[in-house]
Amino acid sequence: MNRELSLLQPYPFEKLGELKAGINPPADLPHIALSIGEPKHASPAFVAQTLLDNINCLANYPTTKGLPELRQTIADWCTRRFQLTPGSLTADDNVLPVNGTREAIFAFTQAAINREGQPLVVSPNPFYQIYEGAAYLAGAEPYYLNCLAENNFVPDYDAVPEAVWQRCQLLFLCSPGNPTGAVTDLATLKQLIALSDKYDFIIASDECYSEIYLQPDQKPVGLLQACAELGRDDYRNCIVMHSLSKRSNLPGLRSGFVAGDARLLAPFLAYRTYHGCSMPIQHQLASIAAWNDENHVEENRRFYREKFKAVIDILSPVMDVQYPDASFYLWAKTPIADDIFARDLFATQHVTVLPGRYLSRETEGILPGAGYVRMALVATLDECVEGAQRIRRYVESLTDTGA
Repeated sequence: MNRELSLLQPYPFEKLGELKAGINPPADLPHIALSIGEPKHASPAFVAQTLLDNINCLANYPTTKGLPELRQTIADWCTRRFQLTPGSLTADDNVLPVNGTREAIFAFTQAAINREGQPLVVSPNPFYQIYEGAAYLAGAEPYYLNCLAENNFVPDYDAVPEAVWQRCQLLFLCSPGNPTGAVTDLATLKQLIALSDKYDFIIASDECYSEIYLQPDQKPVGLLQACAELGRDDYRNCIVMHSLSKRSNLPGLRSGFVAGDARLLAPFLAYRTYHGCSMPIQHQLASIAAWNDENHVEENRRFYREKFKAVIDILSPVMDVQYPDASFYLWAKTPIADDIFARDLFATQHVTVLPGRYLSRETEGILPGAGYVRMALVATLDECVEGAQRIRRYVESLTDTGA
C-alpha cells in the first residue's frame, strides 16, 4: 500500500466519536447536533423535479468535461457574481464541473504537485482536513499558517518566511473560512497574487461558503474577482472551487466546479479523465437549474440570519461569540479546554459541538483551534435556539461550580 497513507490523521469526527464514547447523555433531552456542517434546510423543489424529469439519463455515460450548457451556466454565474470581464471566463477553457469541493481539492492537488524539490502545500490553520491529506498523498509536505483572533482569523502572510514561498507549489485559501467564517479581503488577495507571480505557485481558493453571507451589502470577494481588478483576465496561476452543497442545500447532489487558469484546467481535465469521476447527466441538468436561480439562495441566507441573531442573543451574555464575516459557523471561545467543554456539554445537555483543536495542528508552539468550538447552525431555528439555551445552561453551571 501507499506508504503515505500512514501519514493521514483521523478525521475530526472520528476523534469526536472517541471523545463521546461511553457517555450516556440525558435521555429526556433530544440530541441536537451542531457539529457537522451539513445543511438541513429543504433542498429546492425545482431541482428535485429536474432530477426526476431527467431520470432517463441514467442510461447514458456522462463525459468528464461535462455538458457545455452546465459549463456556460457556471461561467455566466461567476461573471455576474464576481464582476469578471465579460467573455474572459469561457465555458470551453476555464470551467470544469466536479463532484463537490472535497473531490476537487483532493484531485487537483494530485494533479498539481511536482514531487521534485521538497514541495510544500501551504494552508490556513485551523483548516479543512482534506488540504492536509491531499498534500501528503501527492508527496508534498503541509505547511500551516495560523489563523488567530488578533489578525481577524486570516493568516499573517507578511510573516511567512521567504524559504516557504520558494518551496510552495500550492497555496490553499478558504474564504469564507471553515471553521472561522473569516473572509480574505481584496487587498490580501492581490498581495497573494503578487507573491504567486514572484515565486510561481498556484493559488487554489476554496469558496464554497461564499453565498452564505449575513449582510446583503457585504458579499465575500473572490480570487477571480481580485484577478479581474488587476486586469488579469487569463487568471494566471489562480483557480477557485465552488459548490451547490451549502449555497443551495444540495450536499447529496455532489455538484460543484473548478474555474480559473486554462493552463491549469487542461491537465486537470486529463487527470480527471483517468480518475473516473464524471458527474451524472441528470445531476448536471439539476445543477444548471440551481445555478440559474438566486431566489432560493436569498431565502437560505434569511434563515441563517434569523438563527445567528437568535443564538448570539442567547449566548453572548455568557460566552465570547461574534458574528462571522460569512458561512454558517459560530467559532466560539470556550471558558475551559475545548475538548472538555464539548465532552461535558454532550454529557449534560445532549448537544454536540466540534472541538477546535480537532481542526488544527500545533505550529510554532501554537494550537490555534484550542480554546474554541465550532457550532454549525444548520439545524432548524427551534433546534438552534434550544441548543443555545442548553449551552448557556452548561456555561452558567461552570460559573456556579467555579470551573
